[in-house]
Amino acid sequence: MTTRYYFDHAASAPRRDEVAAAMAPWQHGVVGNPSGAHRAAREARRAVEDARDEVAAFVGAAPGGVIFTAGGTESCHLAVAGVVGHHRRHHATTSLVVSRVEHHAVLDAARAIARDFTDVSLRYVEVDADGVVDLASLREVLTPDVALVSVMTANNETGVLQPVDGVRATLDAGPADTVVLHTDAVAAAPWLALPVVSAPADLVSLCAHKLGGPVNAGALVMRRELGLDPVVPGGGQERGRRGGTVDVAAVVGLAAALRATLREARDVTARVSGYQGRLTAALAQIPGCRITAPTASRVAGVVHVTFDDVEGEELLYLLDEHGVCASAAASCSSGATESSHVLEAMGVDPGRARRSLRLSMGASTTSEDVDAVIAIVSRAVAHLRASH
Repeated sequence: MTTRYYFDHAASAPRRDEVAAAMAPWQHGVVGNPSGAHRAAREARRAVEDARDEVAAFVGAAPGGVIFTAGGTESCHLAVAGVVGHHRRHHATTSLVVSRVEHHAVLDAARAIARDFTDVSLRYVEVDADGVVDLASLREVLTPDVALVSVMTANNETGVLQPVDGVRATLDAGPADTVVLHTDAVAAAPWLALPVVSAPADLVSLCAHKLGGPVNAGALVMRRELGLDPVVPGGGQERGRRGGTVDVAAVVGLAAALRATLREARDVTARVSGYQGRLTAALAQIPGCRITAPTASRVAGVVHVTFDDVEGEELLYLLDEHGVCASAAASCSSGATESSHVLEAMGVDPGRARRSLRLSMGASTTSEDVDAVIAIVSRAVAHLRASH
């Protein structure tokens, strides 16, 4: 059997044993509805509220600001649609501002709203060649009717960090009285102290399965009271911000994943940072390899490169044949690949963009894994070039 080398943590991290153990009691038998009044319901509600406390502490916010969602995509959608919906009811026009390199969870929600409502306009913030938000570009698109600006904490494809504090300062100096700043912190959460790096944001999106938690579990965290219309009304759950019965097992699993991430953060980040340096240096020795955003600050777990004369899909297929799970960093929900809007925004040539490879690591990555992947990638690139 081929040994598996899992280098796609940025897509979905391996499920942690302690997460599965924490969820187990809430996945069979009687699981009360947290909104009920009997003992089983009270036990479920206690578990939900304990999880809410842990999510709040992880981000550095009050528990009352935590809204549980079915993952990061719903969290981002609620932030965009909820703020815009509330703003539209109180203003003649509404503007929405997002960076060019946001996750599709933000971009697609913003585009759909601007398409469906004539009183909503969508504007984009440009990025530099490293994919870092251009604050001058942000200043140019700010108008008094801006309701929300969304800039991610770290990019999901390249791992590049964004200047969230600089974005906040730019908004505070802008023409609008109050602008809600949303940050998608899904890619940053495994690596950065969110109470510090996401502090300037009013809304923060989280996702469990990027941390070794369950899929379909996430949260939108509000740092302050603000106008947010529910996208899914009904039932009054989550203080009226998101209708529907909370999945107790999912939120317990999210909390367990956050606990483990916090406990291991210092050691894992230091260890994986070393792997990132080794992997980057080794791949850079392969002729025609170009490191993406080599001088930008990045999270520890991501190495993004392109190879001249090697198509990304062919390389991924060959890596998979040798047990390496990786990504082209441009996968859509169906599993097919499409042109990377992130690389396009960075000015990367379309031909080069098709030759991209993202190797992402996490807590379970070992030094032996890194050595093996360096050797496999090197052989695979050489093989594909020889075959052509």
